[in-house]
Amino acid sequence: MDLPTNDVELVREDEKERGLTFHCELYDTEIVRKIAQAFLPGLSSACVDNTTGDMFRNPGSVAADIRKEMVDYLTQRSESFVAESVVLEGDLDGEVSDHPYDIISNMVDDFASLKRNLFSRVSGWLLSEKREDKIDDFVQEMEINGFWLLDRREAVAQILVKNVDFKNIFHCDKKFNTAEELVEHVVNCGFRTMNCINEGCSTVFCASHLEKHDLACPFKIIPCEQQCSENIMRREMDRHCITVCPMKIVSCPFYAVGCQSTMPHSIIQQHRSDNLLSHLLYTLKSIHKGGSEEDLKKRVDQIVESSPGRLADARDARSLILKVKDVEAKLGPLEVKAAEKVSEEPNKAGENSSEEPIEAFNKGGDESTEVDKIGSEKSNETINKVVEELSSIQI
Repeated sequence: MDLPTNDVELVREDEKERGLTFHCELYDTEIVRKIAQAFLPGLSSACVDNTTGDMFRNPGSVAADIRKEMVDYLTQRSESFVAESVVLEGDLDGEVSDHPYDIISNMVDDFASLKRNLFSRVSGWLLSEKREDKIDDFVQEMEINGFWLLDRREAVAQILVKNVDFKNIFHCDKKFNTAEELVEHVVNCGFRTMNCINEGCSTVFCASHLEKHDLACPFKIIPCEQQCSENIMRREMDRHCITVCPMKIVSCPFYAVGCQSTMPHSIIQQHRSDNLLSHLLYTLKSIHKGGSEEDLKKRVDQIVESSPGRLADARDARSLILKVKDVEAKLGPLEVKAAEKVSEEPNKAGENSSEEPIEAFNKGGDESTEVDKIGSEKSNETINKVVEELSSIQI
């Protein structure tokens, strides 16, 4: 990696004990940029509140002066921040964040509140939606006109971070006796600037954040989350998983007739083949709603015997019903076994009466089975009705 040219500044200081000293001036670029982006809304708020109700001034006319005041204010506050934090540390009610963004954001808010004129303080202007809209509009106006460019704001933010980051978490405080030592350090410094290597990603970050960015970069190519063989860009993963991924979870194509199974899309064919008999039984139940389980299972055997291999091509409930219709036209009506009739007669004995069920037997004493046949015309009518219903269902 080429050595950064803008991130390192060689600073010489005369020290009594160590002589010439070279400082590493690298920062956490992510924090610096985040702070720099907070400057424009703060400046806009100060300009809008300072000119509200003023007929002779507008936010644009005071922006340059207020910007200078803002930079001076933030610099002075940041330089005295360590002393302020020591004072507040002994205050039980004082809560001081040690994160540079929180610290500097609070300073920006404090500055903006100091620039409010009398009208904005007493008129309820601070709570109005019009104020927020005007602040947003002025921010956009400054960005379009290039009033305070991002790189200049970042230069200010770097100074502020160095002043308030007394724990040296967000900037490098290393010092060296020679320039050669500094250059050697910069190559391996955790705050050195890096660019993402993933194609399409333009993110810039510190070397110490490389792993964090790599785990979240939307342009990184990663294996499919559903364990298919494809490698997909992270930001395209959700769309892949719910559209074309062969491992996406889908309902059985025979869901409309009763199969509640779910499975990866890639094994639908295997599921249809392994569960052909159960799918056929579900289909017959939807056609012959009055048939018993035993009668329908016998019908399944008849259909399979009469057309081996033909039903395996059915891809969904509708196609299977059509095939069953053709086969049943050759087999004839479904034979249904009649249920035994049961009657009840009252039986009275003494003062108490009770009702007991009495089975009705045939006069000859021999139990007989009556076989009813469902007319082929009625069966075809039922099948056609089911087919029409399934045609309107998306499986």
